Amino acid sequence: MSHVVFFLVPGVHLLDLAGPAQVFSTAAGFGHPYTLSYVAELPQVVSAQGLPLAAGPDWPELGPEDLIVVPGWRADRLADAPAIGADILRRLRDHHARGGTVASVCAGAEALGRAGLLDGRHCTTHHDVQDELALRHPKATVVRDVLFTTDDRVITSAGIASGIDLALHLIATRHGPAAAARTARDMVVYARRNGHEPQSSAMLRHRSHLDDTVHRAQDLIDTGFDRPLPLPDLASAVGVSERTLTRLFTRATGLTPLRYQQTLRLERAEHLISHGSTIDAAARSVGFEDPRMLRRLRARTA
Repeated sequence: MSHVVFFLVPGVHLLDLAGPAQVFSTAAGFGHPYTLSYVAELPQVVSAQGLPLAAGPDWPELGPEDLIVVPGWRADRLADAPAIGADILRRLRDHHARGGTVASVCAGAEALGRAGLLDGRHCTTHHDVQDELALRHPKATVVRDVLFTTDDRVITSAGIASGIDLALHLIATRHGPAAAARTARDMVVYARRNGHEPQSSAMLRHRSHLDDTVHRAQDLIDTGFDRPLPLPDLASAVGVSERTLTRLFTRATGLTPLRYQQTLRLERAEHLISHGSTIDAAARSVGFEDPRMLRRLRARTA
């Protein structure tokens, strides 16, 4: 079981908090082991939008698999941010030192900076305060025009809705891109990629649509792309004709079901090859009966 602890300060932005919390809560509903807790230095915190939030001062015991998230708050300048006690900053440092992950949304990066966790690392925050973050924490490298950054288990996001992207990234990292795509689909959000990171998985690149029939077909392909999945069987499983499935799938993703499956196979094969596998072994591992098919696909994308 992984614990996700949200540390709340007065003036916390609701979406900074609710976005990531919804991602982990949704993932938990799909069977992934997450428990959410909310802590603060006060028994009640009033959000920037005026909603009172109850949060206790007692922290749960945390291990390396757990996560602390600091949502952002309303302040024109980081220098005007709410005071954060030395004990909280120590908790952030100690959790990271023990192998845990610490994340921030928007201005929450300032709390990580005060804890010394941004020193020598890449980070980001809301564009309105990026320059100030760089001035206040000169040992940090502030990256602009990205949704989030990851650097040695310190993860920072640009603000507001990008906290959702950050949380989906963590779901994909921990449980695979199919789990992140399923979570994003349930939340009816696009599983966007981060411009600072390498190209995201094909499972995420082709999920930016709202066609439920196609999503269900993709779920089946994602979980069995290395096995034969004839179009008649796939169409029957989602309750439409072969012609209708091909039309809907192509309209939603730009690919036929077969080409989508081949894209997943190729992506996985390239990963195996980059880690020392031969082309023939990689082809067999991802379901190609003839390695020549993998060679043709690789040549086509070269």
